[in-house]
Amino acid sequence: MSIPPGSGWWTGLPPAAGAAVMAAGIISVGLYLTGYETVSLVALVLAVALWLVLAADFTARLLGDRGRFRAEADTPAALTAIAATAVIGTRLSMLGWQTVAAALLALAAALWPGLLLNVVRHWGRRMPGAAFLGCVATQGLAVLAATLAAAAGRGYDWLAWAALAAFCLGLVLYVAAFLRFDLREVVGGAGDHWVAGGALSISALAGSKLTASPVWTGSAHTVLLDVTLAVLALSLLWYVVLLTAELRHPRPRYDIRRWATVFPLGMTSVACLSVAAPAGIGWLRPLGEVLLWIAVGAWLLTFAALLVSHLNAHLASRRPPGPGTMAR
Repeated sequence: MSIPPGSGWWTGLPPAAGAAVMAAGIISVGLYLTGYETVSLVALVLAVALWLVLAADFTARLLGDRGRFRAEADTPAALTAIAATAVIGTRLSMLGWQTVAAALLALAAALWPGLLLNVVRHWGRRMPGAAFLGCVATQGLAVLAATLAAAAGRGYDWLAWAALAAFCLGLVLYVAAFLRFDLREVVGGAGDHWVAGGALSISALAGSKLTASPVWTGSAHTVLLDVTLAVLALSLLWYVVLLTAELRHPRPRYDIRRWATVFPLGMTSVACLSVAAPAGIGWLRPLGEVLLWIAVGAWLLTFAALLVSHLNAHLASRRPPGPGTMAR
């Protein structure tokens, strides 16, 4: 990946780098839910720092390099900007920073329609797992809106209804993406194929937030709970399928899309932890804790692979040219 002369190092980061923010952010949420607040804050700081870098690059491209901005806005990876913003906002809301979280929700919601429509217009057949990012971005808005609605109280029921609308649309987008997903990616994908399961996990998380809300009672609450449990069951089934495929067809080489593997791993754990209480299913919590440490391990391995990749690239750039190339 080449970086234009005179540009900052961040200008070489593609939109797919947003998955790294999503991964660190959701692991921060999981660590907070399991009582590891200090480590959770470290993960949050990393997520926010990278989010700020990517936000600066996003703004620079929007204002100074419209050609590159339009080209990248056509790709599903562009939607990581919305999902990453929503994940950061959700974690900040858990810290009690409701004003900042609300501002991030407004920012993500403002970006969402334009980017989503642009990406969907360029959908094709036999797409990689990144196709599910439309669902992920939409459900990210649902999670953040529902989180803020719960923090604000009954005076903000409209936020809960907005979250419900996003939740339903996210499920529709999942089905649409699944119909275009190339199932061969399961055994040959570079990492973003895991979003096929992660999109269902974040849908289950959104459902858990809605189920815990006092806005819906009676049959409406029962339907929400049933849908949430069904979506979580499907996400766990995807987890087993994708993990089995990884073990049978290892892909150890580093690829930036591997951050899109870490995010679903973390999201599935958080979904289990969040659904456990409103659904009254106690065993989901220890399962979520086990899955969380798998996600943390995957984050550390991916980060180590990133460092090794950069080190190898640096050493290769300093290696003197061979005798055959010097005469040219």
